[in-house]
Amino acid sequence: QAHVEESGGGLVQAGDSLRLSCTASGVQQFSRLSLGWFRQAPGKEREFVAAVHRNGRNTALSESVKGRFTISRDNDKKMVYLQMNSLKPEDTATYYCAAKSVILSAPLTITETTYDYWGQGTPVTVSS
Repeated sequence: QAHVEESGGGLVQAGDSLRLSCTASGVQQFSRLSLGWFRQAPGKEREFVAAVHRNGRNTALSESVKGRFTISRDNDKKMVYLQMNSLKPEDTATYYCAAKSVILSAPLTITETTYDYWGQGTPVTVSS
């Protein structure tokens, strides 16, 4: 059973940058995981933000964060990162990391229901 844990959230001002980190332990091979970031703002449903395939090359970003956020992974450190630049107040949310073990040929998924393991979330607040 994988244990997923996020870190790096906090309170920042609009225009600032923040990097979220996520680690997944308790898995035989971190490199077999596709990983995603989702967020949930107060009073709203959880939404997709970014995902990276186990191959490390295929990534996906939501339209609302394209050009500002990037997702990357370091298999040696068993970490996935979400670099968030030019933050806006509307980026305020709890950010969740999710993981899913996939075969190499599987497509990258951005659907939260397909992810098996979830962290507890890390809050990000962007003040105007």
